[in-house]
Amino acid sequence: MSNTPSSGLVPLSHAERTQPSEDAPLKKATSFKTIGLIGRLGSDKVVDSLKRLVSYLVAHDYKVLIEDRTATALPNHGLPEASRRMLGELCDLVIVVGGDGSLLGAARTLCLSGTLMLGVNRGRLGFLTDISPDELESRVGEVLAGEFEVEERFLLDAVLYRNGKAVGSGAALNEVVVHPGKAVRMIEFELFIDGQFVYSQRSDGLIIATPTGSTAYALSGGGPIMHPKLDVVTLVPMFPHTLSSRPIVIDAASEIRVHIGETNQTYPHISCDGQTRAVAKPDDVLVIQRKPERVQLVHPIGHNFYEVLRSKLGWSHRLGD
Repeated sequence: MSNTPSSGLVPLSHAERTQPSEDAPLKKATSFKTIGLIGRLGSDKVVDSLKRLVSYLVAHDYKVLIEDRTATALPNHGLPEASRRMLGELCDLVIVVGGDGSLLGAARTLCLSGTLMLGVNRGRLGFLTDISPDELESRVGEVLAGEFEVEERFLLDAVLYRNGKAVGSGAALNEVVVHPGKAVRMIEFELFIDGQFVYSQRSDGLIIATPTGSTAYALSGGGPIMHPKLDVVTLVPMFPHTLSSRPIVIDAASEIRVHIGETNQTYPHISCDGQTRAVAKPDDVLVIQRKPERVQLVHPIGHNFYEVLRSKLGWSHRLGD
């Protein structure tokens, strides 16, 4: 049976939760009172990091909440549990232990409450989860002491319409993808941006990526790497049936419409951050727009996007190094 967060904890109001701004990138130590923990299931390494975090946080007198699903990997932890959504209401910082996928899943929920998120990398590349297990206590301690930076990332909302009615939806921090699923067939579709016709295309699909997602699936598809501060979206065709088709970078405020061709012989899948959210039929219309809420990512002081790229992508260092 799950423990409930009944030890005097009440949801933080919007005014009580300090919001980041360009003029004040650092938080004060008093900002953090209640810390939430989310971990990827099925990994002994994640469990080890979670236990270390619990010990550290409890020893330093922080209120700690465990996500209810994560708690199944920590029997007899003795701490209150809460759903992921409730963590966003009750906590002023949530630490996510796992890979980028774990942080993506948490971000889609926690963006609704504006809760600060910190990632501990127990995955592979770790573009978003930038604290390594070797420096767990020291780096988390720095953040809790107020030595950190906050970075905002936007998400995309995708809604699939059939005969004018919504039949599926999803949110994505990385990308929305139109693809043929298990079928080995090309998809025919028309692309519109802000109501203006762009092109019709036959291809394996289309990747609509945020700057966050530019180093993920879109990068494998030949899309450009975009700095996280850019307010743009890139559209990357997947194996288009023409040599002239290239990625397009557009304003993130644009409305993107993908009209599935009426003569398609396959039902394209609509995926958000790698998870299928809907299956389209011929003549369906997919509408993608920037989500009004944003993810609040916490980084230790000195976080450098270009250094992350060099490290994760194996780029060369400076001459003479």
